[in-house]
Amino acid sequence: MARVAARLSTDGEQSTHPVDEVLPLPKLALYGFQHVLAFYAGAVIVPIIVGNALKLSPEQLVYLINADLFTCGIASIIQAWGIGRIGARLPLIQGVTFTAVSPMIAIGLGAGGGTAALLVIYGAVITAGIATFAFAWLPAKAFRTVMRLFPPVVTGTVITVLGIVLIPVGLNDAAGGLGSPDFGDPKNFAYAGGTMLFILILMKIGKPFLSSISILLGLVVGTTVAFLLGDAKFGDVSSSEWIGITTPFHFGAPKFEWFPIVLMLIVMLITMVETTGDTYAVGDIVGKEVDSETVARALRADGAATALGGVLNSFPYVAFAENVGLVRMTKVKSRFVVVAAGVFMIVLGLLPKAAAIVAAVPHGVLGGAATVMFAMVALAGIQTLAKVDLKEEKNALIVGVSLAFALLPATVPVLFSKHMDPDLSSLLNSGVTLGATAAIVLNLVFNGLGKEGAHDAPKVELPAQPTAGEESAAAVPAPSGEGEEARTPAS
Repeated sequence: MARVAARLSTDGEQSTHPVDEVLPLPKLALYGFQHVLAFYAGAVIVPIIVGNALKLSPEQLVYLINADLFTCGIASIIQAWGIGRIGARLPLIQGVTFTAVSPMIAIGLGAGGGTAALLVIYGAVITAGIATFAFAWLPAKAFRTVMRLFPPVVTGTVITVLGIVLIPVGLNDAAGGLGSPDFGDPKNFAYAGGTMLFILILMKIGKPFLSSISILLGLVVGTTVAFLLGDAKFGDVSSSEWIGITTPFHFGAPKFEWFPIVLMLIVMLITMVETTGDTYAVGDIVGKEVDSETVARALRADGAATALGGVLNSFPYVAFAENVGLVRMTKVKSRFVVVAAGVFMIVLGLLPKAAAIVAAVPHGVLGGAATVMFAMVALAGIQTLAKVDLKEEKNALIVGVSLAFALLPATVPVLFSKHMDPDLSSLLNSGVTLGATAAIVLNLVFNGLGKEGAHDAPKVELPAQPTAGEESAAAVPAPSGEGEEARTPAS
């Protein structure tokens, strides 16, 4: 782990570390916008997926996207700029975590869908954010003890489960969107397949910048083709306002229900692993010391942003792994570049017309891009597990049994819909929740807490698209995001 706190100038005095360097405004704007491009598709895909699953109207979906971008900007500024002992002060972009997608959909459907479901989700998100914020203030010894619950065998299993559970979500969109009149129409699969092929070609070319925005370009090209063929409708764009302000509790006062809160607390436990890994990874890349206090500050920013997300009609937040990879590829280490990106996101969050364009992306196109992203999440988890000794029977059992639990809701849905109390079903009817809980419990049974310090920095090699003669992108923690998160998240 690099432990460089500052560089020495020629006269022996300390000079500004590259992380703390304020670049000229044109460079800040250019590099900040590049971060937004790499981040954008992953940022908006979560509200789109959740909004569609809850059957929100186009206008409500546009508002959800705007709220997400607006809060993403604030969260990224808090993380990179820092406020007191909140924020890692590293170039970390914050975005909605893919880990929460499946649980939020389960909570929302259990609450009947629509905006009423959002109120239950936001109550759970606010509570989980406050709990995460409080957890990050624990004494250092207690903090390290809790983090030892998440060795590589657990983090790798959870990330793999996340990808596997989310892939069907992408495939349903590729088929036209579950419940839509043209669900399963080959035309939708044609759009999905074309979008996926275009993204894979860009990644095959291997140019770092093209690779970093391949998902975004895939969505743009796929939607353009659909529009030319008459299958993308932009009528809502003209009727949308140019300027829209995100107001607290836009959909109503949040509802605090016990089971959704427990479910969201589990989600935040998982995202803490993601942010911990991302923080260590970016510290390595920029040559900045990362200690337990730095991780705690990063998690406090996660908690504060998540609670703020529930207030501003958004969702749980986590550091985005794909933007960590972008820091390595570009060699731009200044945290103020992320602050600039945050400003761009806030501005985009005030433009409903931009959100309306995003909301008009056809399901087939969205499904093609999402499937690639979610598949990369699963691959990131597999790469983490490759570092685990799976010849040890106990480790193999942890992985195998956890995967089996994760597949239960999709394989035997009748167990949750007809033979389980609705409140309990909203908690357990999630492959991510069951798989993650099984991995944590089984690891405790077979391995205990392990040795202190052994798993302080869980990491995974994310697949990268190196230029000719260059090595793959750095070891960065799995998403997020989605997963996802894939983006290519890993949130």
